[in-house]
Amino acid sequence: MIWLVAFLSCIGLICAKPPPIHEVDNGRVVGGQNAAPQTWKWQISLQLDSYGEGFFGHICGGSIFNSYHIMTAAHCILSSDPRQYQVVAGEYNLDEEEGSEQFLPVERIIVHPGWTGDLGNGNDIAILKLAEPIYDNGYTSFARLPYAHQTLPHGFTCYITGWGRMDYWGTTPSILQVAPLPVVEHSICSQPEWWGSIALETMVCAGGDGVVAGCQGDSGGPLNCFVDGAWRVHGIASYAPSGSCNQVRKPTVFTRVSSFVDWVYSVCHP
Repeated sequence: MIWLVAFLSCIGLICAKPPPIHEVDNGRVVGGQNAAPQTWKWQISLQLDSYGEGFFGHICGGSIFNSYHIMTAAHCILSSDPRQYQVVAGEYNLDEEEGSEQFLPVERIIVHPGWTGDLGNGNDIAILKLAEPIYDNGYTSFARLPYAHQTLPHGFTCYITGWGRMDYWGTTPSILQVAPLPVVEHSICSQPEWWGSIALETMVCAGGDGVVAGCQGDSGGPLNCFVDGAWRVHGIASYAPSGSCNQVRKPTVFTRVSSFVDWVYSVCHP
């Protein structure tokens, strides 16, 4: 559920080649393709039981920080009751139980204190404390984070992953999708013909070619960038343009993780 934003009205990096295990072709995410199994192991599906009847449905993505903590977007928190959520780690195909999944109840929700519900103010980040730990079954791993305040240069290719909407008509995938998104530096993304003043320095813009984009259902999920010899989560999917998510000069916008690493470490105690 990436939040969709009408321009000026809120509703709702060094080129590197990825290692072979994560190679993708520049193709849904809009404009992506099926991810290879057993890759992007820190990606989770955040699911909500809207009516308290025990039926959970995917709403957002997220990243595994450690055995007990998940990093996601603040706007994915639709209820303050943690019992309405579950995290599915080791997920690949939402429509099948493949034996790799771990279904984990949420014990506590920690929303960044600067989150106001207004995307233009930023701080779209939250931590979920799990009631049970994630264990290493070969299908999960912890996300690596960037260094504090680290940025990536214009044009650096990162990869978005998620189960979000794939087209204007709302088609959603069963299988985890992946797509390349080049970083758009802040000095460009904040120009009036791009996102203007609602693109903050605490955000990462990526994409904007009119072909590939994050969309509803990708929110909270990672922007994965191969930096300093490792995959690191540099962004948390936050918003995209309303209507068609893949619009020219309206890149997908992510919370910049490097702006919040100190806060993440401060709240993620085992």
